[in-house]
Amino acid sequence: MDIILKNVKKKDFPLLKSLAKSLGFEIVEEEKPYNPEFVKEILEAREELKQGKGIKMTLEEIDKLWK
Repeated sequence: MDIILKNVKKKDFPLLKSLAKSLGFEIVEEEKPYNPEFVKEILEAREELKQGKGIKMTLEEIDKLWK
């Protein structure tokens, strides 16, 4: 049987992990990394903003874009 714990507070995790080990449970931690292409795009966009390549828009201008 598999059990998945969600929304575990960081402070509670070591206790739960210790309890599971003491009961002989197998612990499998899975990390779901971000898509590398997505990370690259975000980092490039941040750098462009630092270089002044971004534009400023008012809320009204942004609102017009999606209508």
